[in-house]
Amino acid sequence: MFALVMQWLLSTLALLAISKFLPGYYVEGIMPAVIAALAIGLLNALFGTVMKVVTFRYFVPILGALLLGINAVMILMASRLVNGFDVHGLNPALWGAAVMAVLGLVMRAAWKEA
Repeated sequence: MFALVMQWLLSTLALLAISKFLPGYYVEGIMPAVIAALAIGLLNALFGTVMKVVTFRYFVPILGALLLGINAVMILMASRLVNGFDVHGLNPALWGAAVMAVLGLVMRAAWKEA
C-alpha cells in the first residue's frame, strides 16, 4: 500500500514538473495534478492493460514504442476527464509519456536499492 501511495505522489510531482518544461502540457495546481495522476493510473489499469494485451504481438518488432503511444493515449484521455489538466495534442502527450516512463524507471530502481 505504501508503494502505491508513493507511486501516486511521485506521478503527481512528475506531472507538475513536466507541465513546467513541456509546451502544450498544462496543470493548474496540485489538486488537478493529484486527480490527473489518479486518472492516468486508473485508465492505464483498465484500458491500458487491454490495449497492451491486444497489441502484444507488435511489441517486439517496434521495440516497445507502441507502449509510449498507449500511455500517451491514456494521458490524453485523462486530460479530457480532469479539469485543470490539459494536454494539447499527441506530441506533448508522447513526450510526457516518455518522461513519465523514464521517471518510473528511476523510481523503481531507487525502491529496489532502498
